[in-house]
Amino acid sequence: MGYEVGGVLGFLVLLVDIWAIMQIAASNKSTLTKVVWILIVLLLPILGLIIWYFLGPKG
Repeated sequence: MGYEVGGVLGFLVLLVDIWAIMQIAASNKSTLTKVVWILIVLLLPILGLIIWYFLGPKG
């Protein structure tokens, strides 16, 4: 049962990561800023999402 919950939670994190990357790519910030935020989200999936949500590029 632990694997099912982990799998579902992992899948949800993946979906939110993809959504965040799409939002970052659509922002009007510089390319370097976008690349840095995308790397943060990819390398730190959960923590990166939290940091991006509060500090990331808006718009």
